[in-house]
Amino acid sequence: MGNQFDGGLPPRDHALVTTTEPEAAAAARIGARLARRKRDELAGLLGGCFARVEPRLQAGKYIDAVMSGPPKRTAGASPAISGTAPPDRTRRLLSHAAWDTFAAMGVVRRLAVAGLDQAARRSGRRRGLTIGALDETGQEKKGQATAGVKRQHMGCADGVANGINTVHLSYVREKTGHALIGARQRIPREHIDDPVKSLVMGLPPDLVFRTKGQLASDTLADAFADGTVLDFVCGDEVYGSCTELRVFLEDRGQG
Repeated sequence: MGNQFDGGLPPRDHALVTTTEPEAAAAARIGARLARRKRDELAGLLGGCFARVEPRLQAGKYIDAVMSGPPKRTAGASPAISGTAPPDRTRRLLSHAAWDTFAAMGVVRRLAVAGLDQAARRSGRRRGLTIGALDETGQEKKGQATAGVKRQHMGCADGVANGINTVHLSYVREKTGHALIGARQRIPREHIDDPVKSLVMGLPPDLVFRTKGQLASDTLADAFADGTVLDFVCGDEVYGSCTELRVFLEDRGQG
């Protein structure tokens, strides 16, 4: 979300004011305190998403690691990610622990939207366009056991590669910033129709195939249910050509 959570510092005319080292240090301290406050707020709100205290505590360490910005954000890349060595606890959190992923996504979405709206108000931009930007992204994977993995075209690989695709929704606040507020992973129809592959990948037995456009509708429905207000929803031709998505938006009177 960039540097929009700046602690409410007044805007400066950078053409007239030269930032000194003490001023930069003060701004960094204010930013660090605000980041810690937001981290604690997020961890507290996420508490209800976990059935047991151990994964909840590990989730807090995971948030710390992601916020610290290590070069590789994987469970085995850094002790900061896991909080322990070896990083078995984080792998267990991400792969086996019982927690409500959609509830957690809702917590993050509400916090991100509220934060961007607050930043816009602090900057004096009480109005301004709010955009819901739809797009998918690929992630390369090794092996065949990951849910939804197959050889397919992925932009991150500049061609066909083994990996997964996920539809994302970003909340964009004009001249303020943007943040990811929702996602749905695309599971190929052939995986859902194959009971053996579904079992190996751990897919829910009642999972129904959804196109990218339909997944976009699902993600938007979650955002609207949380009270997210969008002036426009935008996406490339994958979404513009999806009749079901267009009808879904038109029925809501959504641009």
